[in-house]
Amino acid sequence: MTVTEVLSLPVSVDIVTAGRCFGIGRTKSHELARTGEFPCDVLRLGVKYRVTRAELLRVLGIETAAGERV
Repeated sequence: MTVTEVLSLPVSVDIVTAGRCFGIGRTKSHELARTGEFPCDVLRLGVKYRVTRAELLRVLGIETAAGERV
């Protein structure tokens, strides 16, 4: 994903979309989330995994439009 695509993500995304930000495929994303080894913090909501955009921006080192690092 490009920086522009990451910045335009909704407030939280599913584990597959988050994985795409790191260049990780669907199956590996689920495996890493399940074992607690995903590259960023993951929220488990029932049987689903979610990642916040703020967490993605922080881990990827992407700054917001105002130049603030998240």
